[in-house]
Amino acid sequence: MGDPRRDGLLGGRQNGSVKFKRVVAAAATVVVLLLGGYAGFLGHRSRHAVSVAPAGPYPVGRGEQEIVDRSRTDELAPRGGNPRVLSVWLWYPAASTGRPAGYAPGAWAGLRKFWWGQTALDRVRTGAYANVPFAAGSFPLVVLMPGLGFSAPQYQAIAAGLAGHGYVVAGVTPTYSANLSVLGGHAVPATAAGDPSDLAGPRGSGLAAVWAADARFAAYQVGVLLGAHVDRRKVAYVGHSFGGAAALEACRQDPACTGAVDLDGTPYGPVVTEGLRRPLLILSSGRNGADRDASTRSLLAASGTAAWSYTIDGAEHFDFTDYAAYWLAAPVRAVLPLGNPDTLAITGSFLAAFLAGGAAFRAPEVAGVRASDADHR
Repeated sequence: MGDPRRDGLLGGRQNGSVKFKRVVAAAATVVVLLLGGYAGFLGHRSRHAVSVAPAGPYPVGRGEQEIVDRSRTDELAPRGGNPRVLSVWLWYPAASTGRPAGYAPGAWAGLRKFWWGQTALDRVRTGAYANVPFAAGSFPLVVLMPGLGFSAPQYQAIAAGLAGHGYVVAGVTPTYSANLSVLGGHAVPATAAGDPSDLAGPRGSGLAAVWAADARFAAYQVGVLLGAHVDRRKVAYVGHSFGGAAALEACRQDPACTGAVDLDGTPYGPVVTEGLRRPLLILSSGRNGADRDASTRSLLAASGTAAWSYTIDGAEHFDFTDYAAYWLAAPVRAVLPLGNPDTLAITGSFLAAFLAGGAAFRAPEVAGVRASDADHR
C-alpha cells in the first residue's frame, strides 16, 4: 500500500515540473517572437535610403580606374616581385547628369560590415553620375587618402562635396592596407605587412612612405589620364587618420603641392621634424585632439605660419567617414567612434575654405570648433 504523503509529494513535484517547462517554453516563444520582430525591423530599416549627395554649383561625375606603378615592387603584397597596383576612384565637375553612380558596385559591396545593423549600401544615394562628360575648364586636383583599413569609397560625402565645388578628387585605396580593395573585379584583403598591428617607430614611418608614394603616383597618373581637365600645377593632398600622415608626407615631397589636410590623424615620417612649407590644415576630433599629440606639436612648430589646427568638439574618429551618414542600429552605433553629427558638414566647409584660400585661409565661423592648443607656436 502506498504512502499518501509520499505520493502527494511526488505528484506535486511532477505537476511543478510540468508547469516550469510550460513557463520556459512560453518564455522561449516570446523571446523568439521578439527577436524575429527586431530582425524584421532591422531588415526593414536598413532598406531606408540615406544620402551623401553633394551640394555645389557643379553636377558630380564619378569614374573608377586602376593604375600600375611599374617603378615600384609592391612590398606589401603576400608574394614579392609584382608592381604596385592601385584602385583610384574619381569624382569631378560634370557637364551634365546621367545614370546615377552606385555607392558600392560589384565586389565593393563587401564594405558593408554590419549587415542588417546598417544601411544597405545599395540604398545610399551618392548624388553622383557614372562616367558623364567633364565640365568645361581645368580644375585643381585633390588626392584623398583613407584611414588605415578603410577604402576610398567610404569617403564619398567628402569627395563628392569637393567635386561639386570645382575640384577633381582622386580617392586612392592603398592595396593590402585596406580591409577591402577591388582589382580586376576581385576583392583584395589586407596583409600583415600592409596593416601592421603596431605602427610605432620605423614601421609606421615606412608604411607612411609607401602610402605617400601611392598618393604622388596617383596625382601624376590622374594628370596624365585626364589631360587638360586637371590643372597639374595645383595639387592638394587630404587624408583621414593614417591617410593624413600620407597626405602630409606626399605634399612635402611634391613640388606641385598647394597644401595638405590631415583629418584626425597622427603625422609620421620626416615631415614631423622638417615641417611643411605649404599651407597646412589639421582638423581633429574632440577625443583625439591635436593638443594631446606630440608629433603634431612638432610638425606645427617646424612648419611656417600658414598652418592651422582645429578641434571639433564632440566629434569622434569615424565622423570623418561615411559612417556618419549611414543609419546604424543602436548596438552598432554604441560601439563605433561616432559623436558629433555635424562633423561631415563642418569638415566640408573647412576643406572648401582652405583649398580656396591657401595661405590666406580664414576659418569658417562654426560653433563647436576651436583652435587646438597645439597651434600655440
